[in-house]
Amino acid sequence: MEMTGTTGVSLKRGSLAVEDESPAPGEEVKRQKVSECCLSKDQDQLESDALPCRENVPVAAEAVSAGEAKNHSEAQLEEEEEEEEDGLSEEGEEEEEVESFADMMKHGLTELDVGITKFVSSHEGFSGILKERYSDFVVHEIGKDGRISHLDDLSVPVDEEDPSEEVFTVLTAEEKQRLEELQLFKNKETSVAIEVIEDSKEKRTVIHQAIKSLFPGLETKTEDREGKKYIVAYHAAGKKALANPRKHSWPKSRGNYCHFVLYKENKDTMDAINVLSKYLRVKPNIFSYMGTKDKRAITVQEIAVLKITAQRLAHLNKCLMNFKLGNFSYQKNPLKLGELQGNHFTVVLRNITGTDEQVQQAMCSLKEIGFINYYGMQRFGTTAVPTYQVGRAILQNAWTEVMDLILKPRSGAEKGYLVKCREEWAKTREPAAALKKLPVKRCVEGQLLRGLSKYGMKNIVSAFGIIPRNNRLMYIHSYQSYVWNNMVSKRIEEYGLKPVPGDLVLKGATATYIEEDDVTNHSIHDVVMPLPGFDVIYPKHQISDAYREMLTADNLDIDNMRHKIRDYSLSGAYRKIIVRPQNVGWEVVAYDDPKIPLFNTDVDNLEGKPPPVFASAEGKYKALKMDFSLPPSTYATMAIREVLKMDTSIKNQTQLNTAWLR
Repeated sequence: MEMTGTTGVSLKRGSLAVEDESPAPGEEVKRQKVSECCLSKDQDQLESDALPCRENVPVAAEAVSAGEAKNHSEAQLEEEEEEEEDGLSEEGEEEEEVESFADMMKHGLTELDVGITKFVSSHEGFSGILKERYSDFVVHEIGKDGRISHLDDLSVPVDEEDPSEEVFTVLTAEEKQRLEELQLFKNKETSVAIEVIEDSKEKRTVIHQAIKSLFPGLETKTEDREGKKYIVAYHAAGKKALANPRKHSWPKSRGNYCHFVLYKENKDTMDAINVLSKYLRVKPNIFSYMGTKDKRAITVQEIAVLKITAQRLAHLNKCLMNFKLGNFSYQKNPLKLGELQGNHFTVVLRNITGTDEQVQQAMCSLKEIGFINYYGMQRFGTTAVPTYQVGRAILQNAWTEVMDLILKPRSGAEKGYLVKCREEWAKTREPAAALKKLPVKRCVEGQLLRGLSKYGMKNIVSAFGIIPRNNRLMYIHSYQSYVWNNMVSKRIEEYGLKPVPGDLVLKGATATYIEEDDVTNHSIHDVVMPLPGFDVIYPKHQISDAYREMLTADNLDIDNMRHKIRDYSLSGAYRKIIVRPQNVGWEVVAYDDPKIPLFNTDVDNLEGKPPPVFASAEGKYKALKMDFSLPPSTYATMAIREVLKMDTSIKNQTQLNTAWLR
């Protein structure tokens, strides 16, 4: 094994890969579940689910969405936010961002800024285009039983309890609109009456079933009015009824949760759940999943939903684009974050410059040695204010700095309305005035400003507490990741790719030291490094001093990682320093048309599409198709970085590609 440092590689164009953001129960232990939730600057917008997917989005726009992270908090938003209109035009903003993106990203982070400096392999790097099309990056979730999730069955389980298909067509668009307004308390009506045309008992039954199944929380009754029959819909149990589907309408013999496989294109998991909940007219928090998947990819994962029939879910396939739901089953339990075993990736690197020998060396090294398990760039944000700086200020109890770091103007790629909000804040320091510049308030900045308006500038702790917990913890986990990246680089610099006395390995969930006479019983793949916290131990060699020095320089006490506020006390965790992917496979293919897909997706296979036909060996372009499986909380970009030997930061890739962008 040979270890090398970062080298510059010229790329034609490129952008970031997406990662699964899931807790890793096997990789990171000791009480703390390191949240992989990140923040999004445009998550507050529910994207149009009726628009056709755009394959060839400019790299600038794609890099923004890949580098931004995810807001995991929709279920916790207050009612006023739930009723906001989602309606900004993305296309105009996207054009504006493309025009100035290269200049904006001059202020972004590089890998060096977050401690990513080493490679494990000795092969010569080569260039390639990562994610020229989002369909070049496909993620299949690996469930807790070890099986890779695939969408391969669109059939609906036969259930005599299900109403007829007529429930989806019996109501007119106007009637559905009135019922939805009643269900969501959008008007002062206490009931909605629907006249039964062509009256019969069967027709009335279908209307009753349609209202109750399509509009959870509404009850119905039949009334005679002036010789005509009406079905009257009304609220059964106040506003809570929307969140809690009707108990008595669900068969006792059926599991309470409908599990299904969700195939989605170019949407992250929370966006997808928002769309599904909007169409089903339910709260997003009745959905559960094992891991979140980012936007710029095709992803396949298992989802569970409380007391929604497979019949209703399957009906969404007729009206949603970029989604497919299938493999339905009823189960007793929901899904839990972290239950997955990992993810299987299929990645195409287009227009590669490497020779067949270089590719062979790179992929064999990835298969046999692996890659350094760095936290990827998307962990740290895309602007000139990295998320780890906010985390450090939280741990220092420097709340004014926390507020300023989140709200102050900064260079970097951001939505126009956020720029105006920051400018207003810098000018007035008035939360209400800055809040008015935000058309939607669900972003972190909007939530903090709302908190400051409510609690005042002298109670920043409470104001910050309005931000959902996962998002608050993301900042301090980002700081932990920043420390870990730097320390693992130092560890590899100092001792190379072999275990040494004083290194840490896991025995079950407990970390123990490698002793002098035990070194030969371990490999570098066994070695773990701690994320700083009060419940971890540190290596017994020079790297222990490096941890202490780094935290001391940041005005933190490594011996006291408990915080005055319990949420921000860090217990710590352990993470393997080298990960060896499983199920590694690769193929170099030639192609002439840069727009053609180079492999079939699950939906392609369901539709019976033949596999792509490649050009002869003398094709105009050459691509590397890679397959590999990774455990949770492991960044695919870091595996691809090891293959190409390139800096994966948006800043570096943008600077190398400025001419193409313009």
